Amino acid sequence: MAEHPKTATQNSTAAYIRGLAAQHDVTHVQTQSDLLGQHMTRLADDAIQPDEIERMLLALHRAGHLDRRELVHLQVKYLREVRP
Repeated sequence: MAEHPKTATQNSTAAYIRGLAAQHDVTHVQTQSDLLGQHMTRLADDAIQPDEIERMLLALHRAGHLDRRELVHLQVKYLREVRP
């Protein structure tokens, strides 16, 4: 069975982000501001929650391995791949 074209690229940005996190030995650790953000989204009745990859991006940014422009670029690319 032929693979859907979107499936072939879906994991490319996620794999890159995971590899970058592994290369820099970065993992996401939930902080007080993360907890507050989750609480605020619940109060706003907003279902948006960062997934594992988005949390890794934030961790890479906080650790100084990505600047804001790179963070936004990778997040947009990732979201375009997983949310067609």
